[in-house]
Amino acid sequence: MANTITIQERATQIGSENVSDWVEVTQEMINKFADATGDHQFIHVNPEMAKMTPFGGTIAHGFLTLSLMPLLSSKVSDAPNIEGVKMGVNYGGNKTRFLTPVPSGSRVRGRFKLLELVEKRPGQWQQTNEFTVEIEGRDKPALIAEWISQIFV
Repeated sequence: MANTITIQERATQIGSENVSDWVEVTQEMINKFADATGDHQFIHVNPEMAKMTPFGGTIAHGFLTLSLMPLLSSKVSDAPNIEGVKMGVNYGGNKTRFLTPVPSGSRVRGRFKLLELVEKRPGQWQQTNEFTVEIEGRDKPALIAEWISQIFV
């Protein structure tokens, strides 16, 4: 069970990291993402054609990999619960790099490193995390993003 801390206590934990459990990126997940976004490029949804590419099979969309951030965040067992949070919203990203394709059937996990947490106005905090998606069995991550969110307490 994660511990509960104040937002002020969390702000003193700059540089701390939390790692999620592994999650499988299935072909069904990739197909549903293709339907939701309209991106049906064969490298994502046609296993037979994708076998003929350097990828050797279908791969997840880069934006699917990025969109796993909330799921992976929910699978971090040792992240502290922040007391009194009313809501959190995405604010944007400073940089995102797609480094390695995620083959269908791969397992990925998220690594979240707290870079900054500052109070912008009373009850509104801005958090910047380095979000890394690691692929099981691979040295190079799928993506690294510097992501900003707002936390309201």
